[in-house]
Amino acid sequence: MKNADEILKGKKFIRKEIEKRLDANTSLEVWLLSKKKLEDMLNKYDGLPEGVQVHTHGFIFPTAAIYLSLKAKAPEQAFEIMQYTMKEKSSKFGKSLAKMTYIPGFKKFFLSMWDSMSRKMFGEASGFKNIFYECPKGEFRMDITQCPYNKYLTEAGCPELTKLFCENDIYSYGNIPGLKFTRTKTIGTGGDCCDFKMELIH
Repeated sequence: MKNADEILKGKKFIRKEIEKRLDANTSLEVWLLSKKKLEDMLNKYDGLPEGVQVHTHGFIFPTAAIYLSLKAKAPEQAFEIMQYTMKEKSSKFGKSLAKMTYIPGFKKFFLSMWDSMSRKMFGEASGFKNIFYECPKGEFRMDITQCPYNKYLTEAGCPELTKLFCENDIYSYGNIPGLKFTRTKTIGTGGDCCDFKMELIH
């Protein structure tokens, strides 16, 4: 399992934005505090299943640790920094996916893998609860009824970050030529579930 330093290395894109906006001393203080807060979270939740750790250690805990540290040192800028950096990161991923649609057969392949990928990455072993629907060819649908992002971010005292992770999906999958991503509600924005639909369009 990675330690706090190793995990935070993967969040350099957030650190760079912090250093652009804050003075050097404050930036360093934020990062040192982030490490401490992350270490506390890793200790508190030691022993989580491996599938859950993919989300908690990879995304939830480090994001919460950085945000809470920003709130302590630069509260007026904290949320906006997180919102901006997460949007930028997800939008770049979305643009990469969009470029891949020019590969013959990619759109059908991408859609077909959603069922198996979702059951693995967003199934019960990863801390989620879902309803998977039987769909016509060229369509995938599921509802997430329990989400570890909402759970652990709420427990960390920053539930407002959950909606940023919800928005990540829009920036990642919402502008892929030939594919339509639809979601009308999320748990992170007060919905009873996250309804997720992806379909081929012509």
